[in-house]
Amino acid sequence: MTIGFVFPGQGSQSVGMLGQLADEFPEVKKTFEEGSRAVGRDLWELAARGPEEALDRTENTQPAMLCADVACWRAWQRLGGPQPVLMAGHSLGEYAALVCAGALVFEDAVRLVAARARFMQEAVPEGTGAMAAILGLPDDAVAEICRVSAGNAIVAPVNYNAPGQIVISGDTAAVGRAVEAARAAGAKRVVPLAVSVPSHCALMKDASERLADYLSEVLLQRPQIGVVHNAVVREESEPDGIRRALVAQLYSPVRWVETVRYMVSRGVDRLIECGPGKVLAGLNRRIEPGLDTEGIFTPSALRAAANSRQEDTHATRP
Repeated sequence: MTIGFVFPGQGSQSVGMLGQLADEFPEVKKTFEEGSRAVGRDLWELAARGPEEALDRTENTQPAMLCADVACWRAWQRLGGPQPVLMAGHSLGEYAALVCAGALVFEDAVRLVAARARFMQEAVPEGTGAMAAILGLPDDAVAEICRVSAGNAIVAPVNYNAPGQIVISGDTAAVGRAVEAARAAGAKRVVPLAVSVPSHCALMKDASERLADYLSEVLLQRPQIGVVHNAVVREESEPDGIRRALVAQLYSPVRWVETVRYMVSRGVDRLIECGPGKVLAGLNRRIEPGLDTEGIFTPSALRAAANSRQEDTHATRP
């Protein structure tokens, strides 16, 4: 088996996440303690007890989810799970991938995503931006709906999550018009998302410029494991290329379908979702129905995955 790791981002958080894993793997709380010191607030208390509305705020979600993703990776390493050949992360998850690939120091990454979240929150006044998931329409139909619905405002497809599942983002009124147009066009479901910022659209351009300035002062190294970047769907081996990809990601679509297919084209035949929940595992199955994909956010799932990977690795050695 050729393994790839994928890291979830904002939207996979929940109060109590990784509670079972923390009971058996000290790496979990230790990772959150390191992250909490980096940003000066108790991220484990927030993740473990909430309240939900506080955890769901972008400036809290992003550092908490980064801690959760990295904690799962550290638990995997403790069990001696085999190394993946490629990594990727969905939006925020890309930062976790870079940490786990050795390109970014964890404490620096926590401070970085906390700043990223602040830049995003400050770029658009709360309530003036929105996001919604549209299910059951072709990509080009959603793009046309957004074009017609925009008027003098902004709305665009921003997350190509799976065939027939696209998230749109932009000004609240324009997103509302696009939602109604999608329903009229026969969308199977239209789901407004509970977010505090409209991610990955042109409204994030100012935030991306601030992020570029911040990133210029952050130490980045060549990754030891290849990381596929959302915005450009390729690996970047040099720090400057990584910086450019992270800046572009903030205002560009998350091309998750292409990212997963890129990993498969590189020989990956098993994807492990390294973080809370199983959102990406569900998307990955829709993108590549024959692909083995699973999550490792509980002790039993983590042990089963690590043990089966070792067995598969040994079985393929000459």
